[in-house]
Amino acid sequence: MDTVPPYLRIVASIRDRIADGELAPGDRIPSARQIVREWGVAMATATKVLATLRQEGLAEARTGVGTVVRAPSAPPVRRTAEGALTRRRVAEAGIAIADEEGLGAVSMRRVAADLGAGVMSLYRHVAGKDELVLLMAREVFARNQPPVPGPPGWRAKLELICRLQWNTYRRHPWLPGLVSMTRPLLIPEAMAHTEWTLAALDGLGLGADERLREAMALPALVRGLALSVTAELEAERASGLTNQQWWLALSGEVGAVLGTGRFPHLAETDGQVAEDLDGVLDLGLTRHLDGLALRVARLSRQRKSP
Repeated sequence: MDTVPPYLRIVASIRDRIADGELAPGDRIPSARQIVREWGVAMATATKVLATLRQEGLAEARTGVGTVVRAPSAPPVRRTAEGALTRRRVAEAGIAIADEEGLGAVSMRRVAADLGAGVMSLYRHVAGKDELVLLMAREVFARNQPPVPGPPGWRAKLELICRLQWNTYRRHPWLPGLVSMTRPLLIPEAMAHTEWTLAALDGLGLGADERLREAMALPALVRGLALSVTAELEAERASGLTNQQWWLALSGEVGAVLGTGRFPHLAETDGQVAEDLDGVLDLGLTRHLDGLALRVARLSRQRKSP
């Protein structure tokens, strides 16, 4: 009786194709949907196949491409002299790893390996991973500070700071998960964003509490959308499926649900519109600032009235 789990049989088959050269480094491995179709297994099994191949170091997920055969390990990195290490170099190495593979891939050992340094030498610059991650966040925000004084007009300033944060999060998808409104990390470079925003709101007639709420609401809008980007990248790494491939795999189920007639308005919408998060940001930011403009105009009239 064959007791080998189905996913391991599929892993073995794909492993053999890699060993035989049928699948070369950089070639796409069968997607989860192809595995479902070719081997007649469930989507969960297919996803486990791709995850196992990545755990074995045979495959890697590439954003926008899918799961591909991983290239052989590079030759050992030339070791970095202890004197050449700095806190900034350590932070930059961590940022590079997190940008490419996610924050979960960052460790003291991995950063040391990428720098060609001994693990213990890193501890002379950072106390551990927690301090390393904080240092990474500080470095990213330091690179992305708003200009002083910035463009004229409160609205132009608020649009600038929001788009600056959005573009920063898009380049570093691991960052929004570290930002919190209620228990924030002590990041002076991020606090400078808030200070700049409060300065942009000064002189509009808003009370101190309302200015602070505005300075929290706008970045919360940006961060909330950015977290959706982060979640999508993590799901793509875990499943090996791009967003488009994932929706295609579910197209039959989605069509069946929408075909019941329970969601007529939803059925009329274009799913690609919802995928355009830049467009969602544009809409949300415009609507919010339109409302704030009305509030500022009302306060101005009240100040001028007898």
